[in-house]
Amino acid sequence: MADYSVFLKELHDCKILGINPPVMDFAFFDLWAKPLGLLYILDSLRREGNDVHLIDCISEAGGKPKSFGKTAPAKKPAPKPDVYKGIPRRFYHFGIEKETFRHRLMESGEPDLILVTSMMTYWYPGVYWAISLIREVFPKVPVMLGGIYARLCPEHAALSGADMIQTVPLNLEFSLPAVDLYSRLSYAVTMTSFGCPFNCGYCASSILQPSYKTRQIEEVIDEIRYQTSCGHVRDVAFYDDALLFGKFSHFYPLCEKLIENFPGIRFHTPNGLHVRMIDACCAHFLRRTGFSTIRLSFEGTDSALKKAQGEKTDMDSFAGAVENLRMAGFSNDEIETYVLIGLPGQSFEEMEANIRTVKDLGVRVKTAQFSPIPGTAVFEEITRALPEIRKEPLLHNNTIFSSYVSKILEPRELQSLKDLARSA
Repeated sequence: MADYSVFLKELHDCKILGINPPVMDFAFFDLWAKPLGLLYILDSLRREGNDVHLIDCISEAGGKPKSFGKTAPAKKPAPKPDVYKGIPRRFYHFGIEKETFRHRLMESGEPDLILVTSMMTYWYPGVYWAISLIREVFPKVPVMLGGIYARLCPEHAALSGADMIQTVPLNLEFSLPAVDLYSRLSYAVTMTSFGCPFNCGYCASSILQPSYKTRQIEEVIDEIRYQTSCGHVRDVAFYDDALLFGKFSHFYPLCEKLIENFPGIRFHTPNGLHVRMIDACCAHFLRRTGFSTIRLSFEGTDSALKKAQGEKTDMDSFAGAVENLRMAGFSNDEIETYVLIGLPGQSFEEMEANIRTVKDLGVRVKTAQFSPIPGTAVFEEITRALPEIRKEPLLHNNTIFSSYVSKILEPRELQSLKDLARSA
């Protein structure tokens, strides 16, 4: 396992370029997406006297403005990888194109080190694309690849052309994300905690961050204050995996500080909240603080889900959370619920019933298509029947896994579930 923390700590008076690659996929949505880990690292390196720069291939491409500071990222049709040739869907390149990226690299000037981040395992084509062009422009500059894909698929990531693969969490002193490197900032992103105290069998949170820890509240407030000063920012997204865990000691005191310091700012929870924690008091805090986007996690109550998620939700808890949110003043349109579909062991009838259960309560449904994540218990179970997913991360893609890889669902069944979720 490679930990390059010491190497990075010893860098001084160096020019360092961070790269957030484009995404190549059937679909990609900007749910307040920023490469937060890379931004923390760049700020940490800058505090050591280094000159840091950033090329964010997604944000620099622009896109159509959406609600709450988000955008629909610019995209162009792209050739499908061979493994996707039989998939009857269009494939896209989201982000800046080759000549623009080449120009941005040359414009930035030759650095001493390039840091490339990565996200979904099946987005590695964008990582390879970026590193290939970097090699053309700066053939002698060392490249370090980090992020989720590098951590979860280190052997595959070693084929990317990077000189170093970061495979464990970096032990650096993180303070503020270097969001000032963006020419335009329309929203802020933060995390009040790292890791997750739960251990769902399909989630990689405990792999990426083995120990759960909260940040000091004043540190979070300072970070949000800094980001809101870097542009016309009215929206802040919390990317915690367990935002409501430790409500009395952490979340409620945080809310009081948010109310005090950021009147008029809208807050969002793109990661689903744990419904068992949303009692009347919690719902009141969410409303009074200014949370505008509430996303709940109700993956379902069938046997396969109970086994995978450790009984963390049930119908009574979910219905109670919805009622508490309504009583606090949230409308049905402000409450959106993730319902997981395509998990091995689920039947079509169970998935359909889970969606109907949520819709019967009047709130919005967002289908979350299952993706197998390396290192998780569910992934290990799946590889017994589908060993090929160990070697090819493109097969992890949630768009195609349940209907074309595992074939748990027929394509027409998957579409019917999506249509049911979207129906009035």
